[in-house]
Amino acid sequence: MTDADDIAWTAESACLNAWPSPRQVHVGDHLLRASGGPTKRTNSVSPLRPSTGDPMAAIERCETLYAGIGRPAMFRVPSLVPTMAEALERRGYAAFGQSLTLMADLTGPAGGPDPAVVFLDDPNQAWLAARSALTRADAETDRVYRTMTGCIVLPKTFAAVIVDGAVAAMAYGAIDGRLAVIESVGTLAPMRGRGLGRRVVGALMGWARIQGAFGVCLQVQADNTGAVMLYRALGFTRELSRYVYFRKETPAD
Repeated sequence: MTDADDIAWTAESACLNAWPSPRQVHVGDHLLRASGGPTKRTNSVSPLRPSTGDPMAAIERCETLYAGIGRPAMFRVPSLVPTMAEALERRGYAAFGQSLTLMADLTGPAGGPDPAVVFLDDPNQAWLAARSALTRADAETDRVYRTMTGCIVLPKTFAAVIVDGAVAAMAYGAIDGRLAVIESVGTLAPMRGRGLGRRVVGALMGWARIQGAFGVCLQVQADNTGAVMLYRALGFTRELSRYVYFRKETPAD
């Protein structure tokens, strides 16, 4: 394994830990997750380490486990494991939804705190309500998201940009060892175009530096060109890997 692959797998593990599922099981070198709700990351199978063997046995066992709880089998496959993608295609699965895992090195002097950004140990009702409004979530999606954030064991913080007394942009960060992960970045529609997303991500990068992190990673949909451009401008210039999902029926989402 190269040094680049080692960092990429470290980021894979950190991102799984920063977005946990309350219901999961190890299947060999894979982690099957089944949180319920529509979110793909916590309702799919992810590899935990590189493997040189044929993954078909793991695929078949995961299919059986998902069938037992009445959910369709779905696999999240990073570019680090091309053999898994090939095996799924042979079994009739199709890929969709490509995302990037990007990393920024935390070097140089830290900037000063942003007075408009507040940090919370846990998300309060205002933070969660803003997240729900941003994603137009239904009650089940809200329940799954609240459960997920409540399951985070890593050191974490929830950041928000406050404008006129209300949450205008938000994200959260978690530290796994010395690598930070930023998740759930978003700006409410009426507040967009003011650089608030940049401010909340920048504030979390500062927090991560204070926590002793050497770098910070995040995951973003490849076709979200605006977000990709923003993150690259903030220093997320290192692409660690890409991943896609595989499912037998092409999803509407």
